[in-house]
Amino acid sequence: MSINVTLPFLPPIEEYSVYLKDIWRRNWLTNNGPLVNQLELKLKDFLGLNHLLFTCNGTVALQIAIKALGLKGEIITTPFSYVATTSSIVWEGCQPVMVDINSDSLTIDPSQIERAVTRQTSAILATHVYGNACDVGAIGEIAARHGLKVIYDGAHGFGVKLHGKSIFAYGDISTASFHATKLFHTIEGGAVFCSCPELLKKMALHRNFGHVSPTEFGDVGINGKNSEFHAAMGLCNISRVHTLIAARGKLVARYESNLARQPIKRPAIADGCEHNHAYFPVILDSEPTLKRVVYELNRHGIYPRRYFYPSLDELAYVGRGSPVPVSRDISRRILCLPLYHSLSIEEVDMICRIVARTLTYPEAHGLSR
Repeated sequence: MSINVTLPFLPPIEEYSVYLKDIWRRNWLTNNGPLVNQLELKLKDFLGLNHLLFTCNGTVALQIAIKALGLKGEIITTPFSYVATTSSIVWEGCQPVMVDINSDSLTIDPSQIERAVTRQTSAILATHVYGNACDVGAIGEIAARHGLKVIYDGAHGFGVKLHGKSIFAYGDISTASFHATKLFHTIEGGAVFCSCPELLKKMALHRNFGHVSPTEFGDVGINGKNSEFHAAMGLCNISRVHTLIAARGKLVARYESNLARQPIKRPAIADGCEHNHAYFPVILDSEPTLKRVVYELNRHGIYPRRYFYPSLDELAYVGRGSPVPVSRDISRRILCLPLYHSLSIEEVDMICRIVARTLTYPEAHGLSR
C-alpha cells in the first residue's frame, strides 16, 4: 500500500447517506439549496465571520474576488503559491507582477511589495502559504498608502487564526479552497469572505449569472455555485475539523522530533498565528538532495510532493516583475512530506528513517550529488 502526500478525510457513509436521502426526497440538487444555505450558516458560526459565499471551487472564488473589486492593470502577487493564484489574475485580464518572498516564512515580502507599486497597480493578491499567515499589518499599511485593494488566497487556511481571529477576516476579500485534499473539504468547493455587505451582494450576483430574479440580471456573472451533494459533505466534515487538526498536530510533533538533527529547515510560523498543520514542508540544502530524498521515498512506496514548484514567475504567460531569487531557490528545495489524519506514528517514523538515512549517506542512494 502506498503512502501519498495526503489522503482525503471521509465521514461515515451512513452519516452522509442521511443527507442523500433528504436530497432525493426534496429533488433539489443545486441552485442555492437548503443544504448550501445550512453549510454557509455553519461556516459563519465556526469561523466567527458575518459574510461568506460557498463557491464551486477556490479558483472561481479568486476570479469572483478580482471581478467584484473591479480590478484592472497590475496586481502584485507572490511567485510562491499554487498556479491558480497567478492564472486567476491572468484569466481576469490583469497583469501579475511578481515580488519575492520572505526566506523564513515563505510568504510575500512586504518590503518588495512597496518597491513594485506603479500607477497601474490596483491590488495586492497574497497567499497564506501552507496556512502560514502573511504579514497582514504591513500589507494593509502599504495598501492604504497607495489606495490598493487586498485579496488573500487562503486556500490552505481553514481553521487558522491570526491574533484570535479567523485568517479569512483580513483583506478586502479572502478566499478558500474546500478541495478534497484540504483539511476541511466539500469534495470540490471554495468560498469568498468579506466584511462589506454590499461587496458580498455583488459577489453573490457574480456567482449566479448576475441573476436578481429569474428574468432580471443585475451584473455580469458566471456559474460559481455549488451543489447540495458537496454541501452535504461539508456538513458532515465541519464538526470534525478540530479533531483533524489535533491529529495532524501530533504527527507534526513526531516529524519535528524525528528530524530535529537533520540538515533541513522548516518555515517559520508568523507571530500570533494558530496554525492548522495543513502540510509538513521541509526545505533541503539543494535540489539534488531533494531529488535523492524523493527517489528513496518513492522506492519505498511513499510519495511526497514538490509543492510549490516551479516558482510561478517561470510560467510562460507571466510578464514583467522584479527578480525573485528567494522564491526560485526555495521552490527547488522544498518538499511536502505525507501528512493526513489517518497516517500512523509508525508510518511517520518510517518516513523519517528513510529521509535521515538518505541525508546521512547520500552516496548510497540513487542519484549522485
